[in-house]
Amino acid sequence: MAGNTFGNSFKLTTFGESHGIAIGGVLDGCPAGLELDLEAIQKELNRRRPGQSTIVTQRKEPDKVDFLSGIFEGKTTGTPIGFAIYNTNQKSKDYSHIKNSYRPSHADYVYDKKYGFRDYRGGGRSSARETASRVVAGAIAKQFLKDIRFNAFVSQVGTLSLDKPYTELDFSLIESNPVRCPDPETALKMEEYIKEIRKEGDTIGGIITCVIQNVPIGLGEPVFDKLHAELGKAMLSINAVKGFEYGSGFAGVKMKGSAHNDPFNSDGTTKTNHSGGVQGGISNGMDIYFNVAFKPVATVIQGYETIDKEGNKVKTQGKGRHDPCVVPRAVPIVEAMAALVLADYTLIDRTVKL
Repeated sequence: MAGNTFGNSFKLTTFGESHGIAIGGVLDGCPAGLELDLEAIQKELNRRRPGQSTIVTQRKEPDKVDFLSGIFEGKTTGTPIGFAIYNTNQKSKDYSHIKNSYRPSHADYVYDKKYGFRDYRGGGRSSARETASRVVAGAIAKQFLKDIRFNAFVSQVGTLSLDKPYTELDFSLIESNPVRCPDPETALKMEEYIKEIRKEGDTIGGIITCVIQNVPIGLGEPVFDKLHAELGKAMLSINAVKGFEYGSGFAGVKMKGSAHNDPFNSDGTTKTNHSGGVQGGISNGMDIYFNVAFKPVATVIQGYETIDKEGNKVKTQGKGRHDPCVVPRAVPIVEAMAALVLADYTLIDRTVKL
């Protein structure tokens, strides 16, 4: 299987399956001498872990990360940083009913057809549990980029949306509720809605908005490796993501060029930021902001019709422990992938300027 590595200079390779012994990764390219706050890394994992509230999957995993290499006396050595997160609460029998059939809108069918074999326990390698490894690496990237601020939050669940620009939000409130929406009133509505969806045995999608601040000018390459293109690739690599837009996004098509252009201030900043902090594929020093759309989780705890390996139609029912809405736990994943992109381009920029 190819495609397990992300990045060029700041490079992460992940391994493991949802119901295997462990998941983990190898982070290569992190500069030597970076003093790591291991508690902060674990805190990031805690934001993503299952069982943290009543509106997420009740799989009970401590998600404690064990570092195996690349760190000595609390500092990075410049060698590959190896780490593992051991699975302790697998219930593989929950998936025995789909051993010989395929769940609609999952990777089951295409994995089987591509590789001639699949791990049906929780989706195996295709499980969103793999993203825990990304959060570890992203937490290290954040510490490398100590002056840059990453704030992601839930801005929409189903039809319930947060109708305020991010400039009017208090990011300190993001972690004050289980939905991770910085507006308490909207967060409560979202939480109640997700609970209703769960009672129905169904799922719902949503949108995560991410704002990156204090980004220096000059990150990104202007042709095939544009900064926004790499951010898009990073976000679209996350399980269940169906859409990515940055800056004015799709709403920009309704504007005339005279209104959409960002006029300059004398110091090089701009009066507006429809560009979303990126021009010509390169960061311009303004806030980078983007939206990531997540589909409803494919596993619904209801009866459904599907096909088995012989193509026969069969009836079955969703089982196991699943999120009724993935976006609350995906917030730290979005931040982590954004941090990995910016860490990579920071190292590339240093090389260009040597």
